[in-house]
Amino acid sequence: MVSTKRIPSLDGLRAISIMLVVLSHLVRWNQVSLEVLGSYGELGVHVFFVLSGYLITNLLLREYERSSTIRLRDFYIRRAFRIFPAAFVFLAVVVVRYWHQMRWYHVAAAVFYAANMDISRPWIFGHLWSLSIEEQFYLLWPLALKKWQRHKTAILLCVFMATPIFRVGIDFFHVHNGLRNSLPVYADQLAIGCLLAVFAPRLPRIRGSVAGIMLLAALLIPWFPAINPWRTLFMLFVLRPLLNICLAGLVLHVIQVPYRLLNLPPVAWLGRLSYSLYLWQELFCTNVSLHFGYFLVVPALACACLSYYGVEQPMLRLRERLDRRSSAKRGTTDRTPRVGGAALDTPAA
Repeated sequence: MVSTKRIPSLDGLRAISIMLVVLSHLVRWNQVSLEVLGSYGELGVHVFFVLSGYLITNLLLREYERSSTIRLRDFYIRRAFRIFPAAFVFLAVVVVRYWHQMRWYHVAAAVFYAANMDISRPWIFGHLWSLSIEEQFYLLWPLALKKWQRHKTAILLCVFMATPIFRVGIDFFHVHNGLRNSLPVYADQLAIGCLLAVFAPRLPRIRGSVAGIMLLAALLIPWFPAINPWRTLFMLFVLRPLLNICLAGLVLHVIQVPYRLLNLPPVAWLGRLSYSLYLWQELFCTNVSLHFGYFLVVPALACACLSYYGVEQPMLRLRERLDRRSSAKRGTTDRTPRVGGAALDTPAA
């Protein structure tokens, strides 16, 4: 196994998030509590985005504190080893299997992580929108952080406040193209995670009662029916920012107080498997019948295990060997913190 330094509880959060995503996909096609559980599937994606912003920024800030710079080349290589192999194996399999349902530009959008802008993508690529947003975030944020490190807080606050304005602009101008699923639409979820990484060392311990209120808000806000313009504005400018803050607070709380449930070996294992499971669940848990849908979670898990143990882990071991060689050539010890890779860092509902 690859030796990693993992932050307590975060694999458990990933496990809960991927369960919400998979359940929402199964329920969507079984027509049971469609809107409610579909919203909780989106909440699972929301948690992944917050985690991604936190983990990546935490990684980059620690490197900056240690060396007064951010080695972008090393960062991008580590991300490539973490994300690309499992994704490309999945793409190779489904392109061969479902070639008749797609065009070359669907495949190109998936390969180059622009699936979120491809509004005509086939159902088998439906979940890749969030992976595309993740990769675009990985590309842009380290560059911005390295260049404007002193202004990171101002940048993140501006992004956080500009996101609802961007969403309103899309609706006001009746935009129906790929911009509706673009990175700026979800930038607040990533930004709050980044802000958490910036301020976490200075934030006080969150009490259990406060965390309970945050959890209740996170569970109730997805129920809010934004069915007219005024309710939509209230959701975008009040409830959505509140949800972001609550999720960031919950992430900090479970790091400060590692709950046993989130750190049980089976739960943590499912969290580590979440990236591969996210990739493969779309093949089995979408477009399924009422009678067999829930049983297809088993082959989805089997494919995820094959991907995790046969692709992800060997590539991470190779990455660590290359890291050690690179550090030896520089005459230094690479102390880059291993925080579980920001892993699924995403999924999609």
